[in-house]
Amino acid sequence: MDTNSTCEKVDFNFTHIFLSTVYVLVFVFGLLSNCFGLKSVRANWTKLGNINIFALNLCIADILYLLTLPLLVAYYAKEQKWIFGQSLCKLTRFLFSINLYGSIGFLTVISVYRYLSIVHPLKVKGRIRARCSMGITALVWIMVFIESLPDVYYKKTTPDNLYCYDTTLTNSTEKYLRYSIVRTVTGFVIPLVVMVCCYGHVAFTLATSKDFGDNMLKLRCLRLVVVLALLFSVCFIPYHIFRNLNLQTRIWKSRGFCKRWFADIYIANQIGNGLACLNIVINPLVYLFNGDELLMSCFKCVILQPPPEASKFSPASLTRKVREPFIPASSP
Repeated sequence: MDTNSTCEKVDFNFTHIFLSTVYVLVFVFGLLSNCFGLKSVRANWTKLGNINIFALNLCIADILYLLTLPLLVAYYAKEQKWIFGQSLCKLTRFLFSINLYGSIGFLTVISVYRYLSIVHPLKVKGRIRARCSMGITALVWIMVFIESLPDVYYKKTTPDNLYCYDTTLTNSTEKYLRYSIVRTVTGFVIPLVVMVCCYGHVAFTLATSKDFGDNMLKLRCLRLVVVLALLFSVCFIPYHIFRNLNLQTRIWKSRGFCKRWFADIYIANQIGNGLACLNIVINPLVYLFNGDELLMSCFKCVILQPPPEASKFSPASLTRKVREPFIPASSP
């Protein structure tokens, strides 16, 4: 067992510099990307069907958290000195949780809708209407609030209001870890499994079906699915893994058990916090990539070029090939 002094060797300067920089960049680019995303949703409101309802709520979740980022920038720029009181601290952390798990929830629903549109287009055509999508939207918000509300119960600031913890004080860490594990399973693991199953089946359908145009278009659609899945995995997986590990190391340290790698877990947790915020910048890709025009632009940017015989097809004919099987206008 190492001494307690080993546990105290944490580079807090990294946290101050890294997170304040990340939050500034996320605020600027997140604001711009969500403005473009809203513009895309408005321009394609009648084309994208029920997915627009989820995309709009996804944007609302992003904007709610964007409004709190200036407070966090000031907090970390002042070397973790919170000057806004306990109520604003809890509100800031609560809105982060709402954004994080709201994003995961709506991305999961969008994944299910895309799965149904591609794999079972005839079964769902005309059956899923706007009222149904609005009901699902309300259900997602209710579940996210239920998952996030217990977080408000835990103390976030020290008695002198000097710090604003993203989890809780050391004396409540054990209880918070149990809550964090439950929230990880219900708010992240289960939706992740659903998304993987949906996109896995979509990939299999696109790869094996002969009704989705030429092989090049299928390859490009598969690449789009893989890229989006990787982007969201980068944001959410490190955050949940290292948050729970960091909570466990805090419990061990409170019991006098210390290892040198505890400091590395702390740094990894701060990096995970920064990566989780990137979802605000990445989420608008969901609504931007729903438009046929942008899809075709993205297809043209793929390194692998189409075979010579594909040149006889016009852009309009290619758009028709993609539009119906990939994102039907009348489907969810």
